[in-house]
Amino acid sequence: MGAIVFNVTTAALMVMMVNCGLGVVGRDTLRGRPLPWAAIALTVVAVGGVVLQLVWSGAMDALDGDPAKSGWWREFTSVFMQNGGLFGDLWNLVTLAAVAALAQWYWGGALTLVLFLLGIVLPGRIDGLLGLGDGPSTDPRNFAGSSGATYFLGATLALALLTRTRVPKEIALAAGVPVLGLAMWLAQDNGHGLVSVYGFALAAAVRVVRSRLVRSTGQTA
Repeated sequence: MGAIVFNVTTAALMVMMVNCGLGVVGRDTLRGRPLPWAAIALTVVAVGGVVLQLVWSGAMDALDGDPAKSGWWREFTSVFMQNGGLFGDLWNLVTLAAVAALAQWYWGGALTLVLFLLGIVLPGRIDGLLGLGDGPSTDPRNFAGSSGATYFLGATLALALLTRTRVPKEIALAAGVPVLGLAMWLAQDNGHGLVSVYGFALAAAVRVVRSRLVRSTGQTA
């Protein structure tokens, strides 16, 4: 029962973030938008990782994030390895493509890639600073997968919607992302929830910096 609740809440959080993205970019504008090259690139690499695992039995051992193994590259390559079984792998690929596309249409391609990269490198370091863990995980299920970076990126769309809407339902939806994420972490020790809180907070910082730069540029002009 606990596993079912874990999976349901994790999926619900993703659905909320995708809806935030649709709300902020406009559901009726999707057909007219340009191809999201950053999302396509990330998805192609992720699919390539799955194909590599299918054709090379040693891919996971060579590229996963097992802290017992050496290799600086593992932090990055492990994101494009998947270990969730058929359904889990498909979920990770589909949600990565959807979230990255929505993020690019709002943040732009370059910033989307930067935010995704930060979703890889920041959570573990923030955990360490806050004392939320005892170092690298020893759970093999955490050695691979793109879901962490995807949920981090998805949460930035919730912050974007929160700052752009006055519709009560949309405000509740956007604000519900970090609230549910924190609740998932506290109740289930669900890392997807915690990285979503981090992504939401980082997006707030990015928005503040961008607004200050715009005002500064305007004053200079």
